[in-house]
Amino acid sequence: MTRPVILVVLDGLNHAVGHHAMGHLSALVEAGRGYTTHLDCELPAMSRPLYECLLTGDRPVDSGVVHNGIVRRSRGTSLFDLARGQGLATAAAAYHWVSELYVKAPFERTRDRFLDDPAAAIQAGIFYWQDHYPDDHLFSDAEALRQRHAPDFLLVHSMNIDDSGHRHGGDSPQYRNAARHTDIALADYLPRWLADGCQVMITADHGMNADRSHSGLLEEERRVPLWLFGDAFADPAGLHIQQTHLCGTLASVLGLTHDKPWHPELLTTTCTARVTSTAHAICDEEAGS
Repeated sequence: MTRPVILVVLDGLNHAVGHHAMGHLSALVEAGRGYTTHLDCELPAMSRPLYECLLTGDRPVDSGVVHNGIVRRSRGTSLFDLARGQGLATAAAAYHWVSELYVKAPFERTRDRFLDDPAAAIQAGIFYWQDHYPDDHLFSDAEALRQRHAPDFLLVHSMNIDDSGHRHGGDSPQYRNAARHTDIALADYLPRWLADGCQVMITADHGMNADRSHSGLLEEERRVPLWLFGDAFADPAGLHIQQTHLCGTLASVLGLTHDKPWHPELLTTTCTARVTSTAHAICDEEAGS
């Protein structure tokens, strides 16, 4: 039986702030109900290229989505595509760039804000275009999609932390408080997701620097947090995790056949996915590196 998977992307949250500002997530970890670690994002540390990385497992230099101004459909096979191709249901509450990557580009507000299309890679969606769209609204959108459509894979993507970072910088009270407010908003929904048996991964696409930007090599731009909740996940302590591993790891939790790079040591048991020999080779090589 498929375990529902929820991927939460907290746009622009660097590891340093995520480590000390997310009180509810930390409380769950301290109570033994989840795990936390960190990883370095791929380059460039920019949003649209890293949405594509998180959802296809492809590095920006391979996907061709190398900056935010590239507005087109993804040319890769996304987690949405894998799930739909193998009979699973998908949904997303996310920034409109996700719609452009996996549904239709360019985004038209009146046509594309609400999506209900059983034939699309993302079957059900609510998309927004203002970076300050409130995170508590966004999580409510996601929960409405979950209750109405019971997706096997749900993407939840918030922008408030990134928006505050661009306005005030990554070393500002506004940025840190935005992270705290997002944690509080998430606390209204994460417990019910876990009670319903969902497997939840929470991470960020990239971080934020004191210059109110990101795209380069500074630790505060590249290092992002990773939280894992649900009985599919194992303690990641000591593991070297690459951002390109996350798509394939979630595909394995969903029981999908795939050839994506993934990290088997992030999972508690052998995945139900009939992973191809290519995937095994990639996994073994990267896990040993």
